[in-house]
Amino acid sequence: MLPERTVERLSEYRRTLLQSLEEGKTHIFSHELAALHHNTAVQVRRDIMFIGYTSMQRKGYDVRDLIDVIGEILDSEKGLNVAVVGIGNLGRAVTTYFVGKRSKLNIIATFDVDHTKIERVISGVKCYSLSRLKEIVESYEISVAIMTVPATSASEVTSQIVDAGIKGIMNFTTVPLIVPDDCYLEEYDMITSLEKVAYFVKSGQS
Repeated sequence: MLPERTVERLSEYRRTLLQSLEEGKTHIFSHELAALHHNTAVQVRRDIMFIGYTSMQRKGYDVRDLIDVIGEILDSEKGLNVAVVGIGNLGRAVTTYFVGKRSKLNIIATFDVDHTKIERVISGVKCYSLSRLKEIVESYEISVAIMTVPATSASEVTSQIVDAGIKGIMNFTTVPLIVPDDCYLEEYDMITSLEKVAYFVKSGQS
């Protein structure tokens, strides 16, 4: 199993490689990737050697081949189904952004407690009642949840998600969650990230 930061960097490299391919670029050097990701060429080469890929020295990495190799490492062979739990403003934005971005990660359901949203197609995905979470998760073999519920209900909803059989949660709430060892949790707090940016801006101005 790869270290978490290596997985993050490989995902970032693939995003850049896909953009490069769209721009007609067929090969890329490690120092080019490094510059785009504020990284070092040594780190890029180490990450890519870690997954067993080597470059053609004169041309650099073959962009298409490297995309495929990273995909073999990161992606599930048959793909994974994803649900967004909480379809308020943030949930809608997240759903709209992610739909269609990766062929192996499919957002196929959203959930909410607001009866005005239930049974509607929102941001291209059908919304179900949260009370049907376990049923829909089992029916559609959903294994990943993106959580965008209010902080006040985060802990309760997390329990429902885990009980439904979800094995991976991306938490966009401001509440630190506790999940079983067999459930992978990624927590992203936008307030903390923004305060971090603001701190360094302030420090640079002083």
